[in-house]
This record gives sequence, structure tokens and C-alpha cells, in this order.
Amino acid sequence: MRKVKITCDSTADLEYLFKERGIAVTPLTILLGDRSGLDGKEITTDDIYEYFAATKKTPKTSAVSPEEYREFFTEQTADGSEVVHFTISSKMSACYANAVKAAEDFKGVYIVDSENLSTGIGLLVLYADDLAEEGLDGAEIKARAEARRGAVQTSFVVGTMDFLYRGGRCSGVTAFIASVLKIKPSIFVKNGEMGVGKKYMGATSKAIIKYVADTMKNYSNPDPKYFFITHSSAKPEVVETVKKEVEQAFPQANILITVAGSTITSHCGKGTLGVLYFNDGGAV
Repeated sequence: MRKVKITCDSTADLEYLFKERGIAVTPLTILLGDRSGLDGKEITTDDIYEYFAATKKTPKTSAVSPEEYREFFTEQTADGSEVVHFTISSKMSACYANAVKAAEDFKGVYIVDSENLSTGIGLLVLYADDLAEEGLDGAEIKARAEARRGAVQTSFVVGTMDFLYRGGRCSGVTAFIASVLKIKPSIFVKNGEMGVGKKYMGATSKAIIKYVADTMKNYSNPDPKYFFITHSSAKPEVVETVKKEVEQAFPQANILITVAGSTITSHCGKGTLGVLYFNDGGAV
């Protein structure tokens, strides 16, 4: 048995890879009006879409509490293992602070602020899992993951401004103008915070293709080991087109397609798509 377990919050959006890689997860809580439930276990993305369609209100999300983290770390360390746990950016959620507080009660539990979201976190999780397979200890894995997180290229195009607007992440004027002019903004993550990048005109499908081409041109040194296409219920034909574009640009890329979980979908809405990868050529 390995001596180090790699774990993370549900915001890493690794979907089927959680089980495939044996990565234990701490789910955030989704609030749909008076109803609440755990991300991916009790609240699904379909629940979110149905709630929004019926109420025109966006979900709220709640961080994992220190008590929940303590219970989780107790379970994970029961066999004597060390734990390296990854959270969503500390600038986006209280998860990191809560996990650090809980970890004070344990020896050999290391918390990493991913400074990222979605499979931007997932990339670091998979990298750490590979290091654990190589036999590195928890402290070294944490150090290497933190040293590499600046190389994560995370960006996406949102299909609708409704969720960003109603969730308080853009002004009403911006949302109105974007809606009228059919502008699809790209969002990027840098230093743990989201920013607005290039804006694309026209239909979502065309905007996504332009965004993917621009991203691969501007960040042209990917580590081919893991290349994510992550989306929130984007049209299958759009996802397939993006996959072909990536294959043509980076033939060696190991493309992983995942669907965003309930927490990320709560903030970006339906039809969002991003390409995420280490832009460092794999030199670590």
C-alpha cells in the first residue's frame, strides 16, 4: 500500500477519474433555495438546470467545514498513511482555510491551495498522484505541486452570462450588453483569481472554437500527459470538434474529457467549455 494518499475537494471535476485513480473526495454543499445537498452525491447538474429554469435564481455553494475535514482526515489517516489534500483557490472559497484548520489536528496531512478551479485543480491532483506512485513523501509532493501550479493554463468560454450575473460575478450592464451583442467572454484563472479575457462574437459553438484556437496558439507548450477538455453540458458535436482541433494542434496530447460537477456548474451555467493543461512541456 502506498504511504501517501492524494485527495481533493469535489471542485476538481475529475468525474470518472476520481474512482479510476482511487482519489477520495470532500464534496461541497449546493443550496437550491430551501434544498441543500452534497455536490455529486445529492445534487446533480440536472437539478441545477431545473432549479434555474423554474426560479431564474442561481444556486449557492457552501465550503467544506473544518468538522467535515477532520472526519475525512481521520478516515484517510486511519491506516497510517500521509495525506496531500487539494482545495479550490483560497481566493474563491473558504475550503482551503477550513482544511488547514482541520489539518492542525493531524500529523502528515498536507493542504495545497491549488490557486485554481475545476480541472485546473485536477491537473495538480493527477500530477501529485503520479508522484505518490513514485514513492515521494507528502512534504515533497506538496512542494512540487505548489512549485508547478503557476504552469496550469485554465480558461473557458461561458455559454450564458446569466449565472455569472445572477451570482454576482459581473454587472447587470455587462450581462445586458453581452446578451444583446451575443458576446461570449473567455474567463481565465491567474494567481488564484478569475479574470475576463478575450471576448468572442456570435454563437457559442463558434466562439468556443475560436477560443480553443487562440488558447493553443498563446499557450503552445503543453505537457502532453494530461490535456483536459472540461465542459458543463456543452453540445456533443462541439466537444468532438474541440477534441479534433486539439488532436491536430497537439498530436501527442492525452486528451481527457470531463463534465463539470455541481459546484462549478453553479457558477458558470450550462454550455461552458474550457481547455486546461500544464503549459510547461512537462519539464518538472
